[in-house]
Amino acid sequence: MSHIAYVNGRYLPQADAYVHIEDRGYQFADGVYEVMCIWNGLPVDLTGHIARLNRSLRELSMASPASDGALTFIMKEVVRRNHVEKGTVYIQVNRGVAPRAHAFPSKNVKPSLVITAKHGAGPSESVAEAGVKVVTTPDIRWKRVDIKTVGLLPNAMAKQVAAEARAFEALLHVDGTVTEASSSNAWMVTPDKTIVTHPSTNAILSGITRATVIRIAKEAGYKVQERAFTVAEALKAKEVFLTGTTTFVMPVVQIDEKTVANGSPGTVALDLRQRYRAFMDGLTDTAWNA
Repeated sequence: MSHIAYVNGRYLPQADAYVHIEDRGYQFADGVYEVMCIWNGLPVDLTGHIARLNRSLRELSMASPASDGALTFIMKEVVRRNHVEKGTVYIQVNRGVAPRAHAFPSKNVKPSLVITAKHGAGPSESVAEAGVKVVTTPDIRWKRVDIKTVGLLPNAMAKQVAAEARAFEALLHVDGTVTEASSSNAWMVTPDKTIVTHPSTNAILSGITRATVIRIAKEAGYKVQERAFTVAEALKAKEVFLTGTTTFVMPVVQIDEKTVANGSPGTVALDLRQRYRAFMDGLTDTAWNA
């Protein structure tokens, strides 16, 4: 069965879905995107993802291609047509088609909208139960990574470093201070069980899963501190873990060639993962209400 994509007003077999060669997303990475988890046919944190998409559009002075309600309707239809029960839906908005010039085109250029969906949501539970390895690499991204743009080449380069090291992720740092990972947010747990993650600044993409995990952790009685931490601190931490749309909560047991704590997934990370899974399992049809 062909995957069905939505491209600028049309639902098409993905093999027949194209954008114009002068689309600015293609020529300048002048576009933004969101990836949302679909769990039991329902969107996880839809409101947060749409809010972040709208923020990214505003930060780039880019027009929205549709109202929140219309965008939600299209996403739901793409999920339905692809029969996705557990997977992801991908939304990309580019500034649109215009003759190639660096300056933004006039405001009457219509934004491009592409929405796709695929099956499969994250690694298996056995991966989380074993924990994962990460490698460290310098953060060479631009200074506005809080905007979720499609300019992801530095992220892809970091992920390749991880792949070549047979690691799950690349932990990014600036002069030894951890920002985040190539496609997830980074956390550590101090010896007194304080959960620490980088604050929401221009230096990180403030994850939607990150925000939900902070809420869940506080509701569970954990102390959460939003501050920067170093690779050296992470190596001495009681636990290290990652969060992301399809990562959920993922324990880290090795950084480069050094084990974290005793080399086993920590109790805090495993507890938060279980609580996050319970949150997803508890979604109802109201999850589609943006």
